[in-house]
Amino acid sequence: MNLTENQAIALVREGADLLQRGQPAEARARFERVTATGRANTQIWMLLALACRALDDGAGEETAIDAALALDPGLIRGQVMKGDCRVRAGDEQGALEFYQAALRWAEGMELPADLAAEIERARAVVAGAAARGEAAREAALAARGFPPGKRSARFAQALDIMAGRKEVFVQQPTDLYFPGLAQTQFFDTGQFDWVPALEAEAGAIRAELDALLASSAAEFRPYIHGDPNRATRQGHWLADDPDWSALFLVENGVRSEAAIAACPRTWAAMQGVPFPDIANSPTVMFSLLRAGARILPHTGMFNTRLVCHLPLVVPPACRFRVGNEVREWEPGKLLVFDDSIEHEAWNDSDSDRIVLIFDIWRPDLTAQERAELAALFAGKLG
Repeated sequence: MNLTENQAIALVREGADLLQRGQPAEARARFERVTATGRANTQIWMLLALACRALDDGAGEETAIDAALALDPGLIRGQVMKGDCRVRAGDEQGALEFYQAALRWAEGMELPADLAAEIERARAVVAGAAARGEAAREAALAARGFPPGKRSARFAQALDIMAGRKEVFVQQPTDLYFPGLAQTQFFDTGQFDWVPALEAEAGAIRAELDALLASSAAEFRPYIHGDPNRATRQGHWLADDPDWSALFLVENGVRSEAAIAACPRTWAAMQGVPFPDIANSPTVMFSLLRAGARILPHTGMFNTRLVCHLPLVVPPACRFRVGNEVREWEPGKLLVFDDSIEHEAWNDSDSDRIVLIFDIWRPDLTAQERAELAALFAGKLG
């Protein structure tokens, strides 16, 4: 049957009114007259699907939804309704895939209240299925001799990522990405033979820091300082802010002779550290994070170095995240991490936190690669 545009519009309006008044059979007849012409849009197919649902016609509903999704694969309500159809058909996996698709499309969107409720229902179904799947997986692993507590760290992390408890974080340096390096958030300090000697000096380093803080020589200044002739880099949220301050023994390869003279044990302890030849290096500094301050998520400039924290003054409620892993600083216990992976820090205490920060070569760079990098940066900066 041929319909003029005005006739088709009138039929759709009649059908929508009938559907609202609880007459789905009559509404369906109007919608099908329009869809039979091949001129239906997504809205008309969805109205037909709703009429079929009210009539408990699952096959008709799914056919109409398929037609709507063919026109608009990102139709959120259509994805949820398709998932419902698959549930009624006994296809749990198919239902989950459509519910998950609806969640992806809906992410970050402001939805009307009724559709937001449908999305929450889909989210609950997905979460329930994930919990059942994880319980079955845990039971199978335990039966094969791998319960929690008897798993390798990397396997345990893989399970956390599979279950959605953790995300995949990778190196994202702002200036130079060197391929093929291990995507490791925190490094095991046991692989560095110089660490025990440095940690043994933590008490002496803390004493020198205390003496600096008690004197007028403690020249902490904002770690991020703005330059009106340069665009703001990452860290702008604390630019020129003393909440994140530093006292440098060496800044970008430039020594502070006064600070070094005031901290001889600290400087002596640094002589066993494999400083990198990357850009202007080394950098050695006392880093102060004020009470209540936060360093927002950011990444470093290069993935060819590692950053080290030797905690010295650590009040409670101070935390440090690299990628998925959050740790608390422990006085005298070195942390070695890849700062090209997203990281952030909090000081939720009522007093300042101070750590000694310096960087080192990555252990997985060969001697030739280190020489090549040194040559690259010497040329870049010369």
